Formats: sequence, structure tokens, C-alpha cells
Amino acid sequence: MAASRNGFEAVEAEGSAGCRGSSGMEVVLPLDPAVPAPLCPHGPTLLFVKVTQGKEETRRFYACSACRDRKDCNFFQWEDEKLSGARLAAREAHNRRCQPPLSRTQCVERYLKFIELPLTQRKFCQTCQQLLLPDDWGQHSEHQVLGNVSISQLRRPSQLLYPLENKKTNAQYLFADRSCQFLVDLLSALGFRRVLCVGTPRLHELIKLTASGDKKSNIKSLLLDIDFRYSQFYMEDSFCHYNMFNHHFFDGKTALEVCRAFLQEDKGEGIIMVTDPPFGGLVEPLAITFKKLIAMWKEGQSQDDSHKELPIFWIFPYFFESRICQFFPSFQMLDYQVDYDNHALYKHGKTGRKQSPVRIFTNIPPDKIILPTEEGYRFCSLCQRYVSLENQHCEHCNSCTSKDGRKWNHCFLCKKCVKPSWIHCSICNHCAVPDHSCEGPKDGCFICGELDHKRSTCPNIATSKRANKAVRKQKQRKSNKMKMETTKGQSMNHTSATRRKKRRERAHQYLGS
Repeated sequence: MAASRNGFEAVEAEGSAGCRGSSGMEVVLPLDPAVPAPLCPHGPTLLFVKVTQGKEETRRFYACSACRDRKDCNFFQWEDEKLSGARLAAREAHNRRCQPPLSRTQCVERYLKFIELPLTQRKFCQTCQQLLLPDDWGQHSEHQVLGNVSISQLRRPSQLLYPLENKKTNAQYLFADRSCQFLVDLLSALGFRRVLCVGTPRLHELIKLTASGDKKSNIKSLLLDIDFRYSQFYMEDSFCHYNMFNHHFFDGKTALEVCRAFLQEDKGEGIIMVTDPPFGGLVEPLAITFKKLIAMWKEGQSQDDSHKELPIFWIFPYFFESRICQFFPSFQMLDYQVDYDNHALYKHGKTGRKQSPVRIFTNIPPDKIILPTEEGYRFCSLCQRYVSLENQHCEHCNSCTSKDGRKWNHCFLCKKCVKPSWIHCSICNHCAVPDHSCEGPKDGCFICGELDHKRSTCPNIATSKRANKAVRKQKQRKSNKMKMETTKGQSMNHTSATRRKKRRERAHQYLGS
């Protein structure tokens, strides 16, 4: 899991329903899906467009799907840009240089050799984050090396590896043991036999640990993660190097088939997908990827089971609820607060706004999911689901309305419950924080201003696109006209210079004679 670009507040502002600024970046589908997107070190890139109050910039561009900071992956290409053969060759060479130093097969071979070594010879280089064989020791003699690596340590690689800390790309905030154990117990209680772990390495570890230590546990797990370092610790059927933002398997068709076989085992019965994406990632490409995994699972279903859904736990902040439900209408948000070991805010036991905002979105009926009462959850007989203690049932809304763990207040003017710190603003005609700006950017869709949808799903988008296309054509004609005038001026200047040169030559000839 990764954090936001600029911390909790930035992500909440970006994810809140209707809270949209005056400009933004959106993922768009290419005009010709048959044309493959250019590749960066993280696989196929995504097509983006900058939008400012309903108006698109004149040109779309390709950028990295996984990195939101150009310092991490500086790939950039205009959609209509034509690259020379030399530039394409240089890009391919750069992409190859950025790949992991060892292939998947080499990692497995090294791992099998490593576990056969006596304890005193099992070493892990903390500087390079690499398991060392005896032949490697000389190259790492001046590095920080951990010795006597036990089998139990190898089974918990997330505790051996340093978490990646770049917040904009792949910062790793790992599940706290409390949340991780709750998930494993819940998955077992619900009767799942296989778990596809997408970006949840610690959950994958605990499932495998539980299976090895408890003969009654028959749950299997497959980890898909962008952190290639986990390749050192797992066999091919337990880990795939994967980018969840573009559904890219770094090891090609072999890894793809491993995932397909795992999803379709037992005709797709008894499996659930659990995913914990980076909070700074865009919801739309994630939803597209998850739908591709769902389609892969459905390939193994019979026609009689076509109505079934792949059970999913999507772990994400509560303020992305409307965005997630836009793509997966059957999803509901649970009140359970997911905590992380190495995050200052997302920890258990905090109160008020300091509580973890991370929740579980799922298509499993909430009445089937029991939350632990000893951790502050109760069963609401009216809602028929478990909620946090302070999440009181509102008789006007007819539901337990709180999203953040605090008691919310009902606003009769807005006809809904709002956060306890919000007040109703007569100027804006809705509730907001007391020190909000009434003349700030308008909420809602960039095109029509409505609050219940994004620009990409606006019914007026076709009209807007035609208008934007006309503007682009007009700008293109103006640009072409300016280029022609510039070329014409350069041509005239060249002609004048040639005439002046000839006059000077004739003058020299005259004076010389």
C-alpha cells in the first residue's frame, strides 16, 4: 500500500465526493484501442489529459501508470508524437536497464540454494536488500550484512526488507498484525480456500505461515506486487511481479498463466481477491485492472454461473467511497478500521480525526461479516451490520451514517448527516468546515457542475468534446498559419540576403577593375 502525494489532507481532498478543484488530470481511453501504448520501465503507459473546468488541453500525453512523480519515472510522450528509430531504440535500452538484475528463474534457483545452506552461511545484505550466496560475499564485504538468517525470517520477508518510502510511487505501509490477523480469521470464517493478494505482502505472509503451522488451515495465496524484491523469497506459483495500474505482468505470459490458473482453480470456487492499492493512485485505472482480473476469473465459470461476482476486499480510505461505487455499484463499505505498522496516523486506538481512515470495500453482504466487539464494534439490528460504537443510527436517514468513526449530526437543511465539525453555510447552501471559502472552486463535474458524477461520465461530454475538438482545430489552423508565415518570412529574408551578397560581389568586381 502506498500513501498520498502530500499526506492525508491531500488525498482526502482528492477523493472526497464532489470535492474537485478547478483543474485536474484524468486518464482517458486511447482513440484506437488496437494501437498499443508506449512502454516505460513499469509496463504500458497510460493516456492522460489535463482538464480545467471542463476544457481539455489541446494535446493528450502518455505517462507512467505507476509513478506520479517525474523524478521516479520521467516518461513523457505526446499522443500524436512520432518518434525516430534512434529514440525508440534508446528508450528500449533504458527500459531494459531499469529491470531487476535477476530473472524470476534465477531468483528461484538462488532461493533453493540459499535454504540448503547451514544457518551460519545464510546472509542477507541490508544495503542491497538481497539474499547472499557464498560466491556473493566478497562483493558485499563493506555493506551492512545480516547473518544467521533463519527459515522463520525467510517466511516474513516484509520484516527483512526495508519498506519503500517514496510516497508518490510505492511507499509501503504494511498491515499491523492486529488488522492482518483479523483479515486471515475473517477469510477463514467466510470459507475461502484461495486468496489473490494484490499489493498485500504481509497478508500473503500470514496466510502462508498459518497454512504451514496449522494442519486445519487449507488456504492458499498468490501475491501480485510491484516490489520485485519479493521474487527472492517465493516460488513461481506464490509470487508474480505485477503492476496493478496497467495489469502488467513483468515476467510475461508465464506469470499471466500462473495467475489465470490460480483464479480458475476449482472452477473459480472458493477464491477472493484482497487488494490494498496506493492511496495516491487514480481509482479509474485500478478499477479497469480489477475488472480484467474479474474477466480472467469468469473465463473459468460455466454459463449457469455468469451472474456470480468475484468476491473482493478493496482496502482504501473511506473518502473514496463514491468513486469506488461508481465503478463497482454492488460494493459497500465496512466500518472496520485498517491499521498499519509504519504509519504515524493509521494506527489502532486513536480517536477523533486521528483514527485510521482506511476501510474495506466489498461486494460480500455486510451481514455476513462479523467485526470484533472487543475492538469497539457493535451490531446494528436496524442496519443488519456491524458498525463502530460511535456510529449511531440516524432515524431520519434510516442508517448508521458515520464514515470516519465519529458520531455525525443530521442537518435538516441538507437532509443528510454530516461530520460533527461541519456547519451549514447559507451562502453555499450546504454544510462545510467553518473556515471554508464560499467563493472557492465549484464542486462537481467540470462540464455541467452537477455533484453526482465526474466529467468522464457526464451526459454532456459528447457536446463538450465536439466543442473542444473545434477549438483544437482552430488552434491548429492558427499554428499552421503562423508556421507558414514564419517560413515565408525566412524565405524572403534568405532571398534578400542572396541579393545583397550578389550586389556586394558586383561592387568588388567593379572596384577591382
